[in-house]
Amino acid sequence: MKLNLREKAPQFSLPDQNGKIHALKDYLGKWVLIYFYPKDDTPGCTTEACSVRDNLPHFAKQDMTILGVSTDSVESHKKFADKYGLPFTLLSDSEKKVVNQYDVWHEKSFMGKKYFGTARTSFLINPKGEIAKIYENVKPAEHVQQVLADLQQLQNS
Repeated sequence: MKLNLREKAPQFSLPDQNGKIHALKDYLGKWVLIYFYPKDDTPGCTTEACSVRDNLPHFAKQDMTILGVSTDSVESHKKFADKYGLPFTLLSDSEKKVVNQYDVWHEKSFMGKKYFGTARTSFLINPKGEIAKIYENVKPAEHVQQVLADLQQLQNS
Protein backbone atom coordinates (compact mmCIF):
# COMPACT_ATOMS: atom_id res chain seq x y z
CA MET A 1 0.00 0.00 0.00
CA LYS A 2 1.61 3.24 -1.15
CA LEU A 3 1.53 6.06 1.39
CA ASN A 4 0.53 9.58 0.37
CA LEU A 5 1.30 13.11 1.50
CA ARG A 6 -0.96 14.57 4.20
CA GLU A 7 -2.04 11.06 5.17
CA LYS A 8 -1.65 10.04 8.83
CA ALA A 9 1.64 8.18 9.30
CA PRO A 10 1.12 4.51 10.20
CA GLN A 11 1.56 3.98 13.94
CA PHE A 12 4.16 1.61 15.35
CA SER A 13 6.11 0.66 18.47
CA LEU A 14 9.65 -0.71 18.16
CA PRO A 15 12.69 -1.24 20.43
CA ASP A 16 15.74 0.99 20.06
CA GLN A 17 19.43 0.09 20.29
CA ASN A 18 19.10 -0.03 24.10
CA GLY A 19 15.90 -2.11 24.14
CA LYS A 20 13.66 0.89 25.02
CA ILE A 21 10.31 0.89 23.19
CA HIS A 22 9.45 3.94 21.07
CA ALA A 23 5.94 4.58 19.72
CA LEU A 24 5.38 7.08 16.92
CA LYS A 25 2.42 8.56 18.83
CA ASP A 26 4.88 9.65 21.56
CA TYR A 27 6.25 12.24 19.13
CA LEU A 28 3.01 14.04 18.25
CA GLY A 29 3.62 17.79 18.38
CA LYS A 30 7.15 17.42 16.93
CA TRP A 31 8.62 17.02 13.48
CA VAL A 32 9.94 13.48 12.98
CA LEU A 33 12.20 12.05 10.30
CA ILE A 34 11.74 8.30 9.95
CA TYR A 35 14.56 7.06 7.79
CA PHE A 36 14.58 3.47 6.64
CA TYR A 37 17.96 2.00 5.78
CA PRO A 38 19.07 -1.44 4.56
CA LYS A 39 21.78 -2.61 6.99
CA ASP A 40 23.92 -1.50 9.92
CA ASP A 41 27.61 -0.83 9.30
CA THR A 42 27.52 -0.94 5.49
CA PRO A 43 29.06 1.92 3.46
CA GLY A 44 25.90 3.80 2.39
CA CYS A 45 24.13 3.31 5.71
CA THR A 46 27.19 4.45 7.64
CA THR A 47 27.50 7.57 5.43
CA GLU A 48 23.84 8.41 6.04
CA ALA A 49 23.96 7.75 9.80
CA CYS A 50 27.14 9.80 10.27
CA SER A 51 25.64 12.66 8.26
CA VAL A 52 22.59 12.64 10.55
CA ARG A 53 24.92 12.54 13.59
CA ASP A 54 27.02 15.45 12.30
CA ASN A 55 23.91 17.55 11.65
CA LEU A 56 21.99 16.77 14.85
CA PRO A 57 22.41 20.36 16.18
CA HIS A 58 20.54 21.62 13.08
CA PHE A 59 17.73 19.11 13.66
CA ALA A 60 17.61 19.99 17.36
CA LYS A 61 17.15 23.70 16.49
CA GLN A 62 14.02 22.66 14.57
CA ASP A 63 12.82 20.50 17.52
CA MET A 64 12.98 17.46 15.25
CA THR A 65 13.32 13.82 16.26
CA ILE A 66 15.27 11.35 14.12
CA LEU A 67 14.26 7.68 14.03
CA GLY A 68 16.45 5.35 11.97
CA VAL A 69 14.74 2.02 11.17
CA SER A 70 16.15 -1.21 9.79
CA THR A 71 15.39 -4.90 10.12
CA ASP A 72 18.67 -5.49 12.00
CA SER A 73 18.53 -6.65 15.62
CA VAL A 74 18.71 -4.48 18.73
CA GLU A 75 22.23 -5.87 19.33
CA SER A 76 23.36 -4.97 15.81
CA HIS A 77 21.99 -1.43 16.27
CA LYS A 78 23.84 -1.13 19.60
CA LYS A 79 27.17 -2.10 18.01
CA PHE A 80 26.57 0.27 15.07
CA ALA A 81 25.60 3.20 17.34
CA ASP A 82 28.58 2.60 19.65
CA LYS A 83 31.08 2.20 16.81
CA TYR A 84 30.13 5.52 15.16
CA GLY A 85 28.95 7.49 18.20
CA LEU A 86 25.36 7.77 16.93
CA PRO A 87 23.41 9.72 19.59
CA PHE A 88 19.99 9.27 17.99
CA THR A 89 17.42 6.49 18.00
CA LEU A 90 17.85 3.38 15.84
CA LEU A 91 14.79 1.15 15.84
CA SER A 92 14.83 -2.60 15.24
CA ASP A 93 12.07 -3.90 12.97
CA SER A 94 13.30 -7.50 13.00
CA GLU A 95 9.79 -8.83 12.35
CA LYS A 96 9.50 -6.56 9.26
CA LYS A 97 6.12 -5.16 10.32
CA VAL A 98 6.97 -1.47 9.95
CA VAL A 99 8.94 -1.80 6.69
CA ASN A 100 5.81 -3.44 5.28
CA GLN A 101 3.45 -0.81 6.78
CA TYR A 102 5.51 1.92 5.11
CA ASP A 103 5.91 -0.11 1.90
CA VAL A 104 9.72 0.00 1.87
CA TRP A 105 10.35 -3.79 1.81
CA HIS A 106 11.09 -4.46 -1.86
CA GLU A 107 12.68 -6.95 -4.20
CA LYS A 108 16.21 -5.82 -5.02
CA SER A 109 18.97 -7.07 -7.25
CA PHE A 110 22.72 -7.15 -6.68
CA MET A 111 25.18 -8.70 -9.15
CA GLY A 112 22.36 -10.61 -10.83
CA LYS A 113 20.93 -12.05 -7.60
CA LYS A 114 17.45 -11.10 -6.48
CA TYR A 115 16.56 -10.71 -2.82
CA PHE A 116 14.23 -8.74 -0.58
CA GLY A 117 15.48 -5.79 1.43
CA THR A 118 14.72 -2.33 2.72
CA ALA A 119 14.55 0.46 0.16
CA ARG A 120 16.42 3.54 1.38
CA THR A 121 13.38 5.76 1.95
CA SER A 122 12.52 8.48 4.47
CA PHE A 123 9.30 10.05 5.69
CA LEU A 124 9.09 13.55 7.15
CA ILE A 125 6.20 13.58 9.62
CA ASN A 126 4.67 16.89 10.70
CA PRO A 127 3.63 17.72 14.30
CA LYS A 128 0.05 16.55 13.55
CA GLY A 129 1.37 13.06 12.70
CA GLU A 130 0.84 13.47 8.94
CA ILE A 131 3.29 12.63 6.18
CA ALA A 132 4.70 15.96 4.97
CA LYS A 133 7.34 14.61 2.56
CA ILE A 134 8.44 11.24 1.19
CA TYR A 135 12.02 10.70 0.04
CA GLU A 136 12.59 7.70 -2.23
CA ASN A 137 15.92 6.42 -3.55
CA VAL A 138 17.74 8.50 -0.94
CA LYS A 139 21.34 9.47 -1.66
CA PRO A 140 23.09 8.98 1.72
CA ALA A 141 25.57 11.86 1.43
CA GLU A 142 22.95 14.45 0.32
CA HIS A 143 19.86 13.42 2.24
CA VAL A 144 20.31 15.43 5.44
CA GLN A 145 20.77 18.74 3.63
CA GLN A 146 17.67 18.05 1.54
CA VAL A 147 15.60 17.30 4.66
CA LEU A 148 16.82 20.42 6.47
CA ALA A 149 16.00 22.61 3.44
CA ASP A 150 12.54 21.06 3.09
CA LEU A 151 11.84 21.39 6.80
CA GLN A 152 12.68 25.08 6.74
CA GLN A 153 10.45 25.60 3.69
CA LEU A 154 7.56 23.66 5.27
CA GLN A 155 7.82 25.56 8.55
CA ASN A 156 7.81 28.89 6.73
CA SER A 157 4.82 28.13 4.50
